[in-house]
Formats: sequence, C-alpha cells, structure tokens
Amino acid sequence: MLNKTLVRLAVPAVVGALALTGCSDSGSDGDTLKIAFQGPLSGDNVALGENMQNGVKLAIDQANAKGDLDVKLEYVAADDQGLPDKATAAAQKAIDDESVVAVVGPAFSGPTNTASPLYTEAGLVTVSPSATNPNLTDPKNGFESLLRGVPNDSQQGAAMATYYAKKLKAKKVYLLDDKTDYGTGLAAVAEKNLKAAGVQIVRKAVPQKTPDYSATAKDVVNSKADALIYAGYYQDAAPFAKKLKEAGYKGAAISGDGTNDVKFIELAGDASENWFLTCPCTDATVEAGTKKFAADYQKAFNRAPGTYSAEAYDITNMIIEQIKGLKGDVQREALRDALAKASYKGLTKTFSFDENGEFKGTDVYLYQVKGGKIAYQGNVNELVG
Repeated sequence: MLNKTLVRLAVPAVVGALALTGCSDSGSDGDTLKIAFQGPLSGDNVALGENMQNGVKLAIDQANAKGDLDVKLEYVAADDQGLPDKATAAAQKAIDDESVVAVVGPAFSGPTNTASPLYTEAGLVTVSPSATNPNLTDPKNGFESLLRGVPNDSQQGAAMATYYAKKLKAKKVYLLDDKTDYGTGLAAVAEKNLKAAGVQIVRKAVPQKTPDYSATAKDVVNSKADALIYAGYYQDAAPFAKKLKEAGYKGAAISGDGTNDVKFIELAGDASENWFLTCPCTDATVEAGTKKFAADYQKAFNRAPGTYSAEAYDITNMIIEQIKGLKGDVQREALRDALAKASYKGLTKTFSFDENGEFKGTDVYLYQVKGGKIAYQGNVNELVG
C-alpha cells in the first residue's frame, strides 16, 4: 500500500517567494499521487494545450480504471497560457502541491525555459511532449529535472529545409519567425540547413500579435521567393496566411508544430489551403498503432486527438510505469532519476533520453492542408527519398 510519499518542495529563486514547505504525506490520505500538465489551457493557443491535456487525462483515467496501482492518480492543471511570464506561477502551483510527483510539459519552449529552474530546485521531473527549442537541454542551463519527449527543432528545422531543397527544389526561401523562443530557434535551424543546401534566404522577424501583416505579406511577394517558412504559432500564422493570399502570393508555404492544429484552418479559412505543416508527431487517427487510442480519445472527449495528444498520453503512461516500479516509495527525485534512465515503448515511439535529458530520436512528419483538413503525408525523410 502506497503511503508516506515524500516530496521535496522548492525554495524558488524568484522575487516574491514567501515560504518554505517541508516534507509531508502525499495527499490528504496518503494514497493519492498527482500528475500535472503545464501548458496553454487558456489564451491564444489554448487548442494546442487542450490536445495534450486530454491525452494526460485519458492515461490517468485508464490507469485508475485498470486498478493495478496501490494508489489513486489525480490530474492537476497548471495553465501558463503558453507565455513565459505566466510560467512561474503555473510551475509554482504544481510544485506547491505536495502530491504532484511529475509534470507533463511545459508545452512551449519559452515557458519551459522560465519554469525549469524552479522544477530543478524542487526535484520535480518535467517531461515535455512538445517544447522543441534545441537550447533547452544544453547542460549549461542546469535544467536537471527536464526531459524532452520529442525530437527538437534541430530535427524539425532540418526537415523543413530538406523538403524544400530536395523535394520542391526551392531556389529562394522567405524565412519569417515570431520572435518567440520557439520561433527563433526553429528559424535558425532552418536557415542553417537551407544555406548549406545552397538555397537563397530572406530572413525577417515579426513579433506575435502584430496587428496587421499586410506589409510583411507584400514584402514576401516582392522578394520573389518561391517558398516561405513561418516559424510561429497558429494564432499569428492564420492572419498572416490571409494577408499572403490577399497579396497574391503563389509560392509554397510551410510552418511547424505550433501551427499544426485545426484552429489554423478555422482562423485562416481558405487561405490555409495547401500549406505544409511539420511536426515531430504522427497522426493518431491514421497510424495503425494509435487507432485504438484515437477511438478511446474520441469517446472520452467527443473530438479527435490533435497535435501531441498521443505523445502526451504516451509520456503519462511512461510516468505511471515508473511509479509502479518504485513500489510504494515514490519520491520526486527518485521518480525523476528513474525516468531519466528508462526506456518506454509507447504507441507513437520509444521514449528514452540521453545524459542531458534529450530525446533519442529524429523522426519528423509532414502534413498538408487539403480540402479544409490537415492531411498526413508521412515521414519527411521517406518523402524526400
């Protein structure tokens, strides 16, 4: 019987930290453990957060229903709105709840960068299904509690460049980022790989929530680029796509996992048609190994799984497996250490990490908007031969 789960709490090195909480039982009765999800559960990019949150919830609900744990699992939501300045409060919510033993997330790179020092101080492991900025796992950061459960943008940016250079034979690419940690990191990798392939680059940065993308769209057209990369999220990719269509842009357009959501189509309308989208994630409704998950997800939430839903589900089940392995002595740091060394065969891929917490894997997948739907194309490396 699991009780007396010890949890070390953090003394956050931020202004406004008021209290130090010691060790205590997990939950009110000692028989409850909690898994949190940190990501955008409100705000402009809420759809991406809800995709992952539902995957976490489904894994927890199924584990409780199965009944082979000596503990009840509960879900905790830590909403950071996908914004770095909201990440500290979201992380502190998870840290201060003594029963939380692991966090799925943070979802976005900026909040991950902000929150990771707090999680490291607390010894509370975070496994992100979607934060892809390559620098997050740099040992110099000291983010000892961060594990990345997805190939980083060194792979995704390279995949974009490879597809344009080898498959579409692009000669000149207009490369635009949204000035976020995610966008700048993705764009930098794409630029490096495009230049290495001999492709001419026009590089520009336009911040999130730009009121009007008309001038940028006209600049794209006037540049005579035959292909475009937008490194940012769907909330801004959508109005930009509309302005591109109005400006008469006829070339190829591609964006990454931050845009790979049906909300992009809803917001952009027919301006989204033919856009390519990349993601280090497969389509759970298409792949044979995830079809039962997709059916269970549809039944539970009355919607199809979205970007990173299946990956968040897999990561939660990986956490649950390691909780079982600790056999009643589930301390935060012990669970962190167990996950760092573990290998878990999920529905989407096998999850394991190198000594820096980096995911061991490189696969990136291509999608394209066709007929108002996001159509799965396949593994980029296979598509380009």
